[in-house]
Amino acid sequence: MSKENVEIEINDITKTFQTRDGEHLALDKVNLDVEKNEFICIVGPSGCGKTTLLNIIAGLLEPTTGMVLVDGEEVKGPGKGRGVVFQEYALYPWLTSVKNVEFGLKIKGVNKKERRETALKYLDLVGLSKFADSYPKELSGGMKQRVAIARAYATNPNVLLLDEPFGALDAQTRAQLQENLLTTWQAEKKTCFFITHDVEEAVLLSTKIIIMGTSPGRILEVIDNNIPYPRTQDTRLTEEFTELKNTLWSKVYKEYLKNVK
Repeated sequence: MSKENVEIEINDITKTFQTRDGEHLALDKVNLDVEKNEFICIVGPSGCGKTTLLNIIAGLLEPTTGMVLVDGEEVKGPGKGRGVVFQEYALYPWLTSVKNVEFGLKIKGVNKKERRETALKYLDLVGLSKFADSYPKELSGGMKQRVAIARAYATNPNVLLLDEPFGALDAQTRAQLQENLLTTWQAEKKTCFFITHDVEEAVLLSTKIIIMGTSPGRILEVIDNNIPYPRTQDTRLTEEFTELKNTLWSKVYKEYLKNVK
């Protein structure tokens, strides 16, 4: 892989935490290159360090050893080139949808007219233009998460980091937001780093799937996903989808069983 096209370089990342039982090795020598505009999905058993790795890329955690580079620059804290979406919506309850999306732009010093236009553009992109003036308490869970995604996109990051953003949603809303995210990703051409426990979700969304193992957290395998885009929920019905899903599930479940006590 040419480094010229690499967006994220994860170089020998190790992370340890101090616990009451002593030192816990959460990540052990993780190495990964992510190309520009790739949609990477990370799967693996609970405790394999998926969220820890995402937080290090986001600059919210420091690695114990190793480094992460984004666009050739070492990550030493949060940066405007990385947008983060968590499972919890993290919206400001006293702000309307459009004001929530505008918030990051306001911090960046974007003028009032431009940030309003940008916020409305991304609310429209996620299908919420009619709810621009609604407050979070007036929105469903799925709508709140779409506002959070619009807010992440609005600041025009090169990298979008998503930590199980649909994990708390019902199946129908989750399916709708998966398609919506795919449409947005194809329109905006961002690099996406997406954590999920759902192997079907990983197969539906990704260009590449990373399987992580636990005790300690490490990369076990990188799987290319060659199912053609555009993908919809009907893609789940294809033989190609079922084959990849079953292969992935078998590998993840095998790793899970190794750690069942």
